[in-house]
Amino acid sequence: MPAPTPGCAVPRFSVIVPAYKVQAYLQESLDSVLSQSYADLELIAVDDASPDACGSIIDEYAARDPRVTAVHLAHNLGLGPARNVGLARATGDYLVFLDGDDTLAPGALQAITDRLKDTGSPDVLVYDYARIFWTGELVRNRLSHRLSEQGPASFRLADRPALLGMLMVVWNKAYRREYVEREGLSFPPGLYEDTPWTYPALLAAESVAVLDRVCVHYRQRRTGSILTTTSRRHLDIFDQYDRVFGYLGSRPELERWRPTVHRRMAEHFCALYADPRRLPRASRAEFFARASALLRRYRAPGPPPLSPSRTDRVRHTLMRAGLRRTYRTLSVLRSAALAAGRAAVLLGRGLRETGLRLHYRVQRLLPLRPELAVFSAYWHGGYACNPAAIEAKLRELAPRMRTAWICDPEHAGTLPPETAMLRPGSAAYWTALARATYLTTNVNFDRALVKRPGQVLLQTQHGTPLKRVGLDLQDRPAATPTTDFAGLLRGADQWDFLLSSNRHSTLVWEKAVPAAYTTLEYGYPRNDVFHRATEQDVLRLREKLGIPEGSTAILYAPTHRDYRRSRPEHLDFERVLRDLGPRFVLLRRTHLTYADAAVPPPVRHPRLIEVSSYPSVEELCLASDALVTDYSSLMFDYAALDRPMVIHADDWEAYEAARGTYFDLRSCPPGAIARTADELVDIFATGHWQGSRSAQLRAAFRARFCAFDDGHAAERVVRRVFLGQPVPVPAVIPPADRRPAPAAPSCTPAPASAPTLAPLTTPGLRP
Repeated sequence: MPAPTPGCAVPRFSVIVPAYKVQAYLQESLDSVLSQSYADLELIAVDDASPDACGSIIDEYAARDPRVTAVHLAHNLGLGPARNVGLARATGDYLVFLDGDDTLAPGALQAITDRLKDTGSPDVLVYDYARIFWTGELVRNRLSHRLSEQGPASFRLADRPALLGMLMVVWNKAYRREYVEREGLSFPPGLYEDTPWTYPALLAAESVAVLDRVCVHYRQRRTGSILTTTSRRHLDIFDQYDRVFGYLGSRPELERWRPTVHRRMAEHFCALYADPRRLPRASRAEFFARASALLRRYRAPGPPPLSPSRTDRVRHTLMRAGLRRTYRTLSVLRSAALAAGRAAVLLGRGLRETGLRLHYRVQRLLPLRPELAVFSAYWHGGYACNPAAIEAKLRELAPRMRTAWICDPEHAGTLPPETAMLRPGSAAYWTALARATYLTTNVNFDRALVKRPGQVLLQTQHGTPLKRVGLDLQDRPAATPTTDFAGLLRGADQWDFLLSSNRHSTLVWEKAVPAAYTTLEYGYPRNDVFHRATEQDVLRLREKLGIPEGSTAILYAPTHRDYRRSRPEHLDFERVLRDLGPRFVLLRRTHLTYADAAVPPPVRHPRLIEVSSYPSVEELCLASDALVTDYSSLMFDYAALDRPMVIHADDWEAYEAARGTYFDLRSCPPGAIARTADELVDIFATGHWQGSRSAQLRAAFRARFCAFDDGHAAERVVRRVFLGQPVPVPAVIPPADRRPAPAAPSCTPAPASAPTLAPLTTPGLRP
């Protein structure tokens, strides 16, 4: 490898990207490197004589960015030798490898360099990856728990041998260049070239560290991947393991690793042999025989540090003994047993469901229980939103009532002790649905629910609709969660009451979900807490969340995007926090539709607090000094707090085209509007976020959408629905007389007690 040119700064990273027949993905791969927030890098892109446009793409990037070095090979050498060519030109402190169809996750290099500093510049840093499928699904490595950062910052591999059980690839690690030069590491020709690089790199390292963060998105291509192509080239694996054991033989101090490497080799052989896509039928017998020979040749006495399972021990023994027919027979028998087990499970599940349906029909013949009320929120989620506020007020005003909450077991801890948990699909669940007099939800109950005479169903909804809903989505199939509009209306026909937070919502719901329900314009019970909380409550919540005293806390809560499958990242948090300065803290709240998605962990920054899993969004609102959102209905709730809001609308046209909205938010926003991250920073840096113009916009917005949010919405609902009082009690408090919870003393926004702008009306709807 060349020494750095005198007088030239040595880059922190040399990122080596070989390219062969990846023209469809190469631009995204190179962009993912060059757009990193940590820019101290050189990118060495090697065109391995690719017959497509890879070479010209690399040249275009090299012409635009001086950090890019373009290398063109005269003949196709293969992935390993192409990486060696990149290695020969690398001058960075650390080497990072990236395949031409994979990408670096946003913020990856910053996270890597931070971890390198924290761990004393180890020889090798191992970080995590997520597989990104051609469908857009992102799935994190299932062995990510082995990258726990607990314990010593850096260590020898003997202290963490489980790392050898992870995917042995070159691109999930950063290597100190001096270490690579000292060890003379290089890539061999042929497939599985990562194997004779990765084992020596880890085994010989004097210091290893881990980073528990997804830094690479490993593309799973539908077609074109060599690892899913049937070819005799897969037999190259034997030469690669010959090289690994040759290396061990040349380093007596590493001989103790022979049993572990032998076990991993056996696992690798068995996995490749079991994959029907890789080996040609005519090569399978040869593969098994060569695998058997290598397993016998390099077998070492003594158990490996990581003991295989019983099934793996049987497979390894049969392959080592060359008993191919027995191996194949046992594999067939095991597959048959697994299939039989799945069939038995399905049969048992079918019998159970039949029994539960019969149980539900019997329960519907029994009398209703007038003292029983059942609640749910967010598709079997925890204790939250309007149903939770109503349930708490019901127990206060009608202590004779018994309440039950439908939720998955993982949310049981959110329930108050006075409320019984109902597991979805259980016998108790169906009993409650059959016999409870009152049913309350903010989404929908089970489609199999048969509403009985005398039952009262309250639909609270869970947000003021800015985006189009219900029947208004009939011409937008891309944004429609279901095309069963008839089923939607059948569910709405069971509603007795629909809770509305404002006149705008009333008009939208009556048109988008027409049915015979009674609309209750009472405000949102979940917002009552905004008028009950005190300054001491706010300070307690801020301390609980870890917000430093004297900081300005910004709650960042974007909504989901119907036009995207994966979760979008609209802000570079490290850059925004750097530009805002030490006085600001960001609370990041991911939309609940991304809760189960496998996504990279949050960016590590002392002033970025991840609150996506925090159970109460209302408490987050109380703890914050301002809200930054895009098109989330949270803005309508936050307006009741009379605290500053900023709209970050960087993709309004795309959002409007995909989902559709009931009015142009840009014409009547609740505060300042930022179209870019720079504008967002400027709004806060200049104080515009809490200036008089922002206060005027907020006042007009609050007058329009918070007419009923006075802190007594839950009481009005309970008295009307559960206690049968026809007149709304208590009466709505005028906005001028309301006193919402104050912000933290260090950041008190200008009040917006009275609107100074002309009243705004929803286009196409009566004010």
